[in-house]
Amino acid sequence: MTQLNVAAERHLLGTKGMSAEDITSILDRAAYWEQYPVKLANHLQGRFVANMFFENSTRTRFSFEVAEKRLGAEVLNFAAAVSSVQKGESIYDTVKTLESMGIDAGVIRMKPNGLLAELAEKVKVPLINAGDGSNEHPTQALLDLYTMRKHFGHLRGLSVSIVGDIQHSRVARSNLWALQTMGAKVSFCAPPSMQAPELAAYAPYITMDEAIKADVVMMLRVQLERHEENVFKSTADYREAYGLTAARESAMAPHAIIMHPAPVNRDVEIDDALVECERSKIFAQMSHGVPIRMAVLERALS
Repeated sequence: MTQLNVAAERHLLGTKGMSAEDITSILDRAAYWEQYPVKLANHLQGRFVANMFFENSTRTRFSFEVAEKRLGAEVLNFAAAVSSVQKGESIYDTVKTLESMGIDAGVIRMKPNGLLAELAEKVKVPLINAGDGSNEHPTQALLDLYTMRKHFGHLRGLSVSIVGDIQHSRVARSNLWALQTMGAKVSFCAPPSMQAPELAAYAPYITMDEAIKADVVMMLRVQLERHEENVFKSTADYREAYGLTAARESAMAPHAIIMHPAPVNRDVEIDDALVECERSKIFAQMSHGVPIRMAVLERALS
């Protein structure tokens, strides 16, 4: 088997096309790492991992870095100002430069859609997608699935509503593909201007009243300024129409949970009082990011 073929098997570019077995093995391994008795392991000692962030990130980058250091890897951080990387070639050149210096894996976040798959075909080291444009964010979806499975004990048969800016959301896409593969039922809820019509064939668009009846209500961060034809005059208008308010939360099923990939716009897509309420899993999701990314890094470098 060639070096490129070996790398291809260990890339994590998206959840689309991943098998249920592969997803389950990552979730199971994350459970192992979550209860691991010591903070530092030497599983990836002597391996070099480069974090290449061509787009700003706080939680994802730190989560990967903690995961890498917990596994004993040597960590290289490369952060490019968005303005300094205008062309796909310069991203390619950066990855090839780090590869030529001897990195063993790369974690990469970038703005362009579709470029990551091209890059992965041209490099000999495994690449992990830390978010590419509005395409995918696989480790976020995996930590979301992990959170759901840990709470409910299973994923098959769960109903999950994803509410907000579906059009721009890589989190919505990665969750859609992974949840459907694992047998969950996904629905979207979004204003017409924030819908992604190409996804309607995979998950129905429902009303907010219907969305809050799900087992899992996942709110997405909303940036009204991203929409030229915005029907909402203010964030208060958006909250009134599509926010998870205290009144809507009181209509949720007793067993249902609230999720959000963060960062959270408090009192816009979700009321401030609900961010840390009993049924909220928002900070639990963040804590699960480290064991999930440990499992993903281990898979890439095993």
